[in-house]
Amino acid sequence: QSWRALLARLAMSAAITDAHLPTLAQPDSDPRIWLEDVTGEEALAWVKARNAAALSSFGNPSDSATYSRILEILDSKAKIPYIGRVLNGLYYNFWQDETHVQGIWRRCTLDEYRKAEPEWELVLDLDALSAESGVSWVWGGSIPLDEGPTVRKERVMIRLSRGGSDATVVREFDLDAKAFVAEREGGFALPEAKSRLCYKDRDTLLVGGVFGEGEMTDSGYPRTVYEWRRGTPLSEATKVYEGEKSDVAVSGYAYLDRGHRYELRSRSITFYTSAYEVRRPDGSFSEVPVPEDADIETFADQLLVTLRTAWLGHEAGALLAAPLEPFLDADGDESRRSLLVPLFTPTESCSLEGSSATKSRLVLSVLQDVVNESRFWRYAAGAWSLEQTVRSEGYAVSSFSAVDAEAGDAVWTTTSSYTQPTALSLADAGSPLEQEPLKSLPAFFNADGLKTQQLFATSADGTRVPYFLVSKEGLPLDGSTPTLLYGYGGFEISLTPSYSAGIGAAWLEKGHAYVQANIRGGGEYGPRWHQAALKEKRNKAYEDFEAVARDLISRGVTSPSKLGCQGGSNGGLLTGNMLARPTAGSTLFGAIVCQVPLLDMRRFHKLLAGASWMGEYGDPDTDDWSFLQRYSPYHNLDEATAYPPILFTTSTRDDRVHPGHARKLVSKLLDLGKGPSTFYYENIEGGHGGAANNKQRAFMSTLAYAFLERTLAGAAAGGKKVEL
Repeated sequence: QSWRALLARLAMSAAITDAHLPTLAQPDSDPRIWLEDVTGEEALAWVKARNAAALSSFGNPSDSATYSRILEILDSKAKIPYIGRVLNGLYYNFWQDETHVQGIWRRCTLDEYRKAEPEWELVLDLDALSAESGVSWVWGGSIPLDEGPTVRKERVMIRLSRGGSDATVVREFDLDAKAFVAEREGGFALPEAKSRLCYKDRDTLLVGGVFGEGEMTDSGYPRTVYEWRRGTPLSEATKVYEGEKSDVAVSGYAYLDRGHRYELRSRSITFYTSAYEVRRPDGSFSEVPVPEDADIETFADQLLVTLRTAWLGHEAGALLAAPLEPFLDADGDESRRSLLVPLFTPTESCSLEGSSATKSRLVLSVLQDVVNESRFWRYAAGAWSLEQTVRSEGYAVSSFSAVDAEAGDAVWTTTSSYTQPTALSLADAGSPLEQEPLKSLPAFFNADGLKTQQLFATSADGTRVPYFLVSKEGLPLDGSTPTLLYGYGGFEISLTPSYSAGIGAAWLEKGHAYVQANIRGGGEYGPRWHQAALKEKRNKAYEDFEAVARDLISRGVTSPSKLGCQGGSNGGLLTGNMLARPTAGSTLFGAIVCQVPLLDMRRFHKLLAGASWMGEYGDPDTDDWSFLQRYSPYHNLDEATAYPPILFTTSTRDDRVHPGHARKLVSKLLDLGKGPSTFYYENIEGGHGGAANNKQRAFMSTLAYAFLERTLAGAAAGGKKVEL
C-alpha cells in the first residue's frame, strides 16, 4: 500500500512537472511538440475542441449583429476599388464581396473608372476557378512581362495560394485571351512553393524556390536563382546564382526603369543585411559597394541608397542618390562620397517612412513625430531638385503613389484618418495639390463626437513614447471607459493613422476608446527607433507598451479592468509578453487578444520562416538565449500567477508564423489550471493574415470584439474582471 501511495505521488509530481514545462531551468523539455504537427490528426482534434470551447463561451460570431455589420462593410460595393496595375491603358482591380467571395480580377479604362459605377470587364474569376478545381484559391498578385513602353503587355504570371498560405502556385496568363496559357502551348507554370520569380525576357524566367528542399535556405526561402527557358522542362533550368543555406533568401530580378534595363541579384544574409550584384554593360556582374544593412533601388540611371547605419558622413536613416555606373567605377570611398546627393536627412523627430516613384519624380513619405508629410523631388538632366512639401491636416495621412511610373507623373492620392473615411483622388506629381476626386468611402460608422489626440508616455528609461488616442469628446476621466490598446513594435514598421471601419463599428461607436502605440522596435523615428529594441534590447518595446498603458490609467482614460491590448505576429509576441511579464498582466490589463503570434522563442527559428527573424530577435542556439529567455512567454508562465483573460487566434494555413506557438502556450495555460480565462480559435484557412475571405475576416474580427466586450465592458472601473 505504501508503495502504491509513493507511485501515486511520483505520478502526480511528474504530471505537475509536465504542466510547468518548459521552464527557464529546463528550456528544451517540451512535452507539447506534438502540437507542432500542423495537420496531424491528434493536433487537429485538439484544435477543434478548443474552437468548440471558444464558440461555446461567446456564441457563434456569425449569428451576431456585429458580424453582420462587419461583413456588410467588407462586402460593401461602396468600397474603393483600388487599382493594382495599369497595363495597356487598362486599369486592373482585384475585388471581393458577398457574390465574389474568393474574388475577381477585372479591368476598365480610366474614363470608365471615373464613373460612380464603372462597367468592369471580367478578367479572372477565382470563385469559378475554385469551384472548377475544388481548391479554395486566394489571390496572390500578378507579375507582368515588361518589354518596354512601345510593346503591349499581354502576359503576366499570376500567383494563387491554397487557403491564403505564403506558398503559391504560379501560372502564366494571357491578358488578351483572359485565360491561363496551357503548359502544352508553352505556358510557364510553377508548382506550389515559396517561390520568387520575374520575367527576364519573353521566353525566360528568373526563378527560385521550386527546386527542392536542398535549394532552400534555413528560413524556407529560395537559396538559388535559375534561368528557365520557355518550352523546356523545369528540371533543365540553368543555375545562375547561389547563396548560403544560412541566408534568409536569394533573389534575381530583371526590369526596365525609365529606359534603363537592369538585372540584379541579391543575398538577404539576415533580415536586415544584404549583398547586391548588378549586371554591367559588358554583361559581367559587379558588387554594389554599400553597407550590408543598406537598402538599394534604382531610378533611371541613379542608385538610391537608404541607410540603417551611418556611412560616408551621412546619418542612419538618410536617403542618398548617385549615378550608378560612375558609383560602381569609383575608386574608394572618397570618390563615392563625392557622387552622393542626400535626398533625405533624418532628425531626432523626423524620419523617412517610404517612397514612391513616378516617371520623373520621387515622392518621399516623411514622419514628423509620427505626423505625415510628403516631399516631392524631381530628377531631370542628371540633377535632383526638391520641388515642394505637402503636409497633411491634423492627424490625417495623405499618401501618393504612381499610377504608371513608366508612363508619366500621374499619382493616386489617398487621404484618411482614424475618423475620416478614405478618399482617393488623381493628381500630377508636379502639382500634387490640384486633385481630381475619384472615389471615397461612405461613413461606415458614426464618428460624430469622436476626437483624436496624440499623447506621449514616459518609458522606464525616460524615453518619450508617442501614442494616438481616439475617443469621444468629453471622455470622463474616471477610469470607466473600455479601451483597446494596439501595438506592434518590430521590424521597423510604423503605425500611422488610418480609417478602420471595423474598429469604428464594433468598438468606437459603443463609446469605447481606441489607442495605437508607437513603441520602439517600429520605424516611427527611423532606424534608431527600431534598433533601440533589437535582440537583447527587446524589453524596451515592452516597457514602452506598458508605459502607454500606465499613462492611460494615470490620466483616468481607463483602468486595468477596462484596458485590453491587441497585437498580431510580432505584435502577438508583444501581447504574449503582456500576459507573462510580472510588470504587465492583470496589473495593467483586463483582457488580451493575441493573434498569429510568436510565443516559443526557444524554437521559433526551427519553425517555418522563423530562422529569417533571427536578425530581429537573436539566435536561441547561441548565448543569445540569455536574453531571449526573458521574453519567451511560453517559458515564463507559472501556476501561481493570476493571468487576465486572453484570446489566442491563429490559422492552420499560416506558413509564416507556425500555429504551434499559440497551440502550445494555450495548452500550457490549460495544464496550469488557467482554462476558465483562456480561449483559443484557429481558422482552418487564412494564412498569416488569419483569414482568406471576407466571411472569415468578419468571423475572426467579431470573435475578438465579442471577447473584449465581455471582458472589458462587463467590468466595473477599477474593479474585478468579469467572470467568464
